[in-house]
Amino acid sequence: MKKDEVFKEKIKKQFEFDESVASVFDDMLSRSVPFYEEMLHLTTSFGLKYLNDNDRVYDLGCSTASTLIHLAKHSKVELELVGIDNSSAMLQRASNKAKAFGIDITFLEDDFFDVELQNSKLIIANYTLQFIRPLKREELIKKIYNSLEDGGIFIFSEKVITEDKILNKHYIDEYYNFKKNQGYSEFEIAQKREALENVLIPYSYDENKQMIEDAGFKQFDCIFKWINFATFIAIKR
Repeated sequence: MKKDEVFKEKIKKQFEFDESVASVFDDMLSRSVPFYEEMLHLTTSFGLKYLNDNDRVYDLGCSTASTLIHLAKHSKVELELVGIDNSSAMLQRASNKAKAFGIDITFLEDDFFDVELQNSKLIIANYTLQFIRPLKREELIKKIYNSLEDGGIFIFSEKVITEDKILNKHYIDEYYNFKKNQGYSEFEIAQKREALENVLIPYSYDENKQMIEDAGFKQFDCIFKWINFATFIAIKR
């Protein structure tokens, strides 16, 4: 796994999922997302509780396909797996990884809003929504709701903020210390924060809950949270 050193040099543009990021993305996730492996396990574990043979699963913003591969490796039933991403660099690595593991996944290089989502039982969007503009975000959630079968589930992970400014600062400080402990320098941390400014726009817990309920979901809960990172589940009844 190639080490993430993207932000060791002074940035020249906003963050994007280009070749430089895709080439180190797996390392970036493991060192930048607290409890990433636990989140991956929970996504798979909860997802499989609702899946039956030949059910369709979408991963929106599948990146290098780690989630779909993990799901397939732990599933006892045959699943139709579809990964969607607009980064060709990510999908090239996703395709190579899927072939290496002998897992059949359909990859679509496209914008979520341009893809007609077929009936599905599980839709995943881990650390994806936060990169979509708020006005479009609610439109996508409604599209997800409409494509899910009755009893289908939507699992998504996001960075979250709190309305309490002091507590929010404590969140940021704790995450800063986490990244330092993962080997990132203060310069790298500052560079990435600047690159993500106005690109990654997090919601609060209440804003995520309201967005989900407005789309029509009747059941919503948080199944994992560490400081400002959370994994949610929504069920269509």
